[in-house]
Amino acid sequence: MPGLNHELQGEQNNMTQQHFHAVVWLDHLQARIFHLGLSGTQEVILHPQMPTRHIHHKANSIASGHVHESEEFLSHILHAVSDAGEILILGPSGAKIELARYIREQNPAVGGRIVAVESADHPTDGEIVAYAKRYFRIGIVRSAAGHG
Repeated sequence: MPGLNHELQGEQNNMTQQHFHAVVWLDHLQARIFHLGLSGTQEVILHPQMPTRHIHHKANSIASGHVHESEEFLSHILHAVSDAGEILILGPSGAKIELARYIREQNPAVGGRIVAVESADHPTDGEIVAYAKRYFRIGIVRSAAGHG
């Protein structure tokens, strides 16, 4: 239906304008994505579609012991943040670095909008949103002095 597609595009454009910032918190079990803006916050939770994997190491092994994220999982996260103007990536492990690398390699335009990759253990949703609002200075009145 042509009208439906047009309505969805309008909603997507409206969401992009209202939710300019995105913050992603991820580990190997899930990605919690928050789109933030002056009009509020929208949350998406993604889970990798794979069975739990266990890694066993032998003594003196060179491998890190971390499970690498599936490309499909990373692709879904990339799609979920592709319309954000600025992206903050948080997480407790190497998954955040792997995601940033994946986004930069797969879509350099979106990768260029990654403003930071930072460590964060296992915060609550409220803590993630509060941190992102402080980071992006959402709701903070900015001084116009010095800008011209």
